[in-house]
Amino acid sequence: MADWGPVVIAVVLFVLLSPGLLFQLPGNNRAIQFANFQTSGLSILIHTILFFGLITIFLIAIGVHIYTG
Repeated sequence: MADWGPVVIAVVLFVLLSPGLLFQLPGNNRAIQFANFQTSGLSILIHTILFFGLITIFLIAIGVHIYTG
């Protein structure tokens, strides 16, 4: 049986935390901007740290598993 939990969690977090797609933290003019489709080096760093923290929580601390077959 294949464990699809890490794959699904990583893809969902990647889409949700892509800088500028849904939100950008920090924004260009404000602290947070929504759907501006722009990015900066600082926002990439912050979104990377958020991604790493959330994927660590979901995969290691909670232990999300999705089995097929």
